[in-house]
Amino acid sequence: MFGKKKPIPQIDKEQLELIENAQKRIKQKKLLYVHFVLFLIGALFLILANTVLGIGEDFKIFEINWFVFAILLWLFFFFYHAFNVFISHKFMGKAWEKQQLEKLVAKQQARIEKLKAGFVKEETLIAQSEVYNESTTKIENLKPNAKKSKLTIIVAAAENDAIGKGNKLIWHLSDDLKRFKSLTNGHHIIMGRKTFESFPKPLPNRTHVVISRQDNYKVPDGVILVHSLKDAIDAAKTDLQPFIIGGGEIYKQAMNLADKIEITRVHENFDADAYFPKIDTSIWKETSNVFHKKDENHDYEFSFLTYERK
Repeated sequence: MFGKKKPIPQIDKEQLELIENAQKRIKQKKLLYVHFVLFLIGALFLILANTVLGIGEDFKIFEINWFVFAILLWLFFFFYHAFNVFISHKFMGKAWEKQQLEKLVAKQQARIEKLKAGFVKEETLIAQSEVYNESTTKIENLKPNAKKSKLTIIVAAAENDAIGKGNKLIWHLSDDLKRFKSLTNGHHIIMGRKTFESFPKPLPNRTHVVISRQDNYKVPDGVILVHSLKDAIDAAKTDLQPFIIGGGEIYKQAMNLADKIEITRVHENFDADAYFPKIDTSIWKETSNVFHKKDENHDYEFSFLTYERK
């Protein structure tokens, strides 16, 4: 009652039988090997006993030394032993081997069928889960408070929408640069190749996404290279507010995709070779307007304007 429980075998009866018989087969072959070694040593001993020690040197059978008959008799028993191991298959006959093989094949087939049934069940559950997740995602997207990436254009443009000349800024406004840094810090900034080349080096604490049609265009480590604005937006999808920072052609493409525009409007007209698109007030609503006067650090008056899509 209080004794130890007998261990329960983890393998079935047929497999256990196969293992036990295989162990017997190995043991039989080992014994044959030992027999062969003993035969060699014994034969050598008999020869030495007769020729060196002189044991039974006068005893002969048909004028042949007795140890020759002893060795031949022992050799006969050895061959008989070998015959039992390799020919008669005392422990594992051919019929037995075939029977065991058929049992194992049947076992494996049954396990395969069981696994197939399990896979079908698992695939069904996965499919149901994917449908559920897709439905849940759609519902989450319909929720008013669901977080969504908001694509923002940030630009400094003159009254005549001039933004640059010769791939350089036309003005230097300290507060505008500070605002650009403050808004884009920690975010993805999407730009064309020429805009990227206007930087002495990548801007710190921002992920640069550069759009170029050149397949072999080289960018520094950490900079993401893409070949279209769509791919650039996709590359920045983990960012809740990626920024489009130029140039003129990228701004044009982004106007139909952006949710927000942060523009520094410089109250002056300039000669330029790159321009910002006209802001259609039937589509965009001004939500913020902060005016800055000209002073010792700013050669022009300007305003920080925010537009959001209606």
